[in-house]
Amino acid sequence: MLAVTIIAIVLASINVVLEFKRDLMMLQQNSYRNERYNRWLSTSHDTTSTMRLVSGAVVLAALSTLSVPIVSTNLISLVCIVNIFILAGKKYKKPLVMTRRAWRILSVMLLLAAIVLAIVIAFCVTKGYSLDFAAIYLLLIYCFSHLFLLAANYILKPVEKHINGKYYKDAQRILESMPDLKIIGVTGSYGKTSTKHYLNRILQEKFDVMMTPGSFNTTMGVIRTVREYLKPYNEVFIVEMGAKQPGDIKEICDLVHPEIGIVTAVGEQHLESFKTIENVQRTKFELIDSLPADGLAVVNDDFPFVANRPVNNVECIRYAVTATNTAEYIAEDITYTPTGTTFRLVSPDGCKTEFKTKLVGECNVSNLLAAIIVALRLDVPVNKIQYAVSQIEQVEHRLNMKRTAGGVTIIDDAFNSNPTGSKMALDVLAMMTQGKRIVVTPGMIELGDRQAELNEAFGAKIANCADEAIIVGEYNREAIVTGIENVSPRTAKIHKVNSFAEAQSLLATMLRPGDTILYENDLPDTFK
Repeated sequence: MLAVTIIAIVLASINVVLEFKRDLMMLQQNSYRNERYNRWLSTSHDTTSTMRLVSGAVVLAALSTLSVPIVSTNLISLVCIVNIFILAGKKYKKPLVMTRRAWRILSVMLLLAAIVLAIVIAFCVTKGYSLDFAAIYLLLIYCFSHLFLLAANYILKPVEKHINGKYYKDAQRILESMPDLKIIGVTGSYGKTSTKHYLNRILQEKFDVMMTPGSFNTTMGVIRTVREYLKPYNEVFIVEMGAKQPGDIKEICDLVHPEIGIVTAVGEQHLESFKTIENVQRTKFELIDSLPADGLAVVNDDFPFVANRPVNNVECIRYAVTATNTAEYIAEDITYTPTGTTFRLVSPDGCKTEFKTKLVGECNVSNLLAAIIVALRLDVPVNKIQYAVSQIEQVEHRLNMKRTAGGVTIIDDAFNSNPTGSKMALDVLAMMTQGKRIVVTPGMIELGDRQAELNEAFGAKIANCADEAIIVGEYNREAIVTGIENVSPRTAKIHKVNSFAEAQSLLATMLRPGDTILYENDLPDTFK
């Protein structure tokens, strides 16, 4: 009997550790913020998952005075074995990265669980109760694992604040030791990552350039870039600035003090946290407001909430692809070809310069405009800018186009779909008329109260830009399908699948040479 109890305790302990790591992964995807994690919990129903409910029922049965110890212990072992296999075998799009912070949180979670377990074992020994209670309470810890995560993260807040403060001061010291470093900030609801990459490639024709890598667009991401990547010989530092709430961009600017600021867009993204587009506008323009008197603002007038925002504190250059009436730099004669795009840049003096690029989509032309304007201001020769533009490779998962050996064209726009970007991606898909046009999408997220409305509009756009629409998951399915079905006549045939794995299986049965697939968005693990 003792051996059976010990086995149950070991299995229950493994179950708890694996669940703690999964919970920690979700907290990491929610930027280690308890309020965002709680928001995810309220919509994901993770607290009432099937395995938690089953485990809760087993706990109640085991605590019942009618229970037989050997039966309850075996039940606990069985439930834990099933869940261990589920947790160990599950694949995630963005798995847990065991950073030092993640290790600290996990350690505190395990310490809290160990304290609870020690109290239970001490109670059992003192009262002469069976150690079965230890296995029962371990399973109960699994049922309420979220509480241990939230408690650990809260307990560590002052520790993280102290550590981050040390890192901040170190990054500040490094930047102050490089007074000649030219710092360029790039922000926007969308387009900022692509613009950062394009600007980096163009400026490399004249300068030694460092940019924030990947999605290092938070204050801590910028601090890490400065401390780990920035070198004394770098001449230009391009800083991507992201935001989930007002004040985020100002916090980055207070550290790096940019001289040039680019605002690529102000649109309906992250409305879940921003609430209104006015708050988005105010936050994005924190970059422009932080510029010195002799600085330069470069802003995209194609977006109404950029165009209607006056800039009086610094010289401001406005650019546009469609809303060209008030812009000083515009793109015209945009032509898409199987090998890329050609367009002409029209300068304020009426001078026209032709550019050729491997990139496709109006959004990429717009992002190139911002990068070209800054390069011109920094006196990069026009011929070198033209050469760099012709060599720029598409940024992965951002309207990236490639052709498979089987003759199928893939348009990969899987990262961070938004109302404007998804419309542009569908416009590109609509032009691919050689074979079937297929869109694979779970829809758009973090749109607050307008989530259903904007996904329904997305569906209406799909209706005649695609021949086959594969709607993945349940999160936005109803809204997208409604949008498609409300359009008549339409070309899109609707397919509903529960996962991207099912979508791939379906694609295998329908793809033919000449077909084009658009992957529009790929929801993280925090959405179903």
